[in-house]
Formats: sequence, structure tokens, C-alpha cells
Amino acid sequence: MSKKILPTSGYLPRDHRSHPIAYDEAYKSSIKRAPQCELIAFPTTVSEETGPVFNTKIIGELDYDLIHNFSQDGHSAIGQRLIVYGRIADQYGRPLSNTLIEVWQANAGGHYRHKNEDYIAALDPNFGGCGRMMTDENGNYEFYTIMPGAYP
Repeated sequence: MSKKILPTSGYLPRDHRSHPIAYDEAYKSSIKRAPQCELIAFPTTVSEETGPVFNTKIIGELDYDLIHNFSQDGHSAIGQRLIVYGRIADQYGRPLSNTLIEVWQANAGGHYRHKNEDYIAALDPNFGGCGRMMTDENGNYEFYTIMPGAYP
């Protein structure tokens, strides 16, 4: 039995048959969101395929812990605690190690910490709403956070 050789670089072409149709009369919200023209495919550039490259020196001690990384005086963020984990892999299923993952989310009340945010929910002084982590050698990552509230 021969072993399948996988390419070491490049992207697989997109298989549009695996995507749902963009326009469906029965799904009314697809009417305005569906493309009005044929999609245009652009070739990838070197920077899209090779960079940027990050390292663990840019990660703070509590960046993976959104419950505590913004806390004031040892308090925790308000909300139901979650552990989110997963694995990052390329299109061939190979793990992507040392990959930076950045997380941004609303607090338990659905409020983002942003200067242009005007949602009426209160800000949690102990929740910054962002964090980051690097994948391990097997492409795995994990972070602690709270259940974000509904965002209008």
C-alpha cells in the first residue's frame, strides 16, 4: 500500500460544491446577502502563504485567561466560565504549531470594550474581552473565558 504524498506548501483550490448555495428563496435573508455577480478568484501571494510569523515572546502570562487577564485587585470577570479548546490544521489535516490565535468577544452583558461601542449593557471592569495564545506542537490551543452575552 503506497503512502499519499502531501504538498509542503500552497493552498488547495476551493471546491464550491461543498458550500451551501448563496441564494435560496425560502431563506429570505439570503436575498440581499447573495452575490449579484460571479465570484472572482485571485492568486495567493507569498505573504499570504508564508507569514506573518509570531513567537511566544509577545504572549503575556495571562493572555489565555480572559477571566483574569484584565482583573482589577484579583477579582474575576462576571459570567459563566468556559474552557474553549481546539486544534488548528492546514487543508491537509497537518497540525499548525506555533500559530497565534487572538480572541475578541463581548462580556456577559453583550458589551464590547471599544471606544465606539454604544450598547447600553454595563462594562465589566474585570473583563477586557480579548486574549491570545499560541498553538502547541500538535496545533492544539486552549483558553478560559466567560459566556458572552447576546449582542444586538
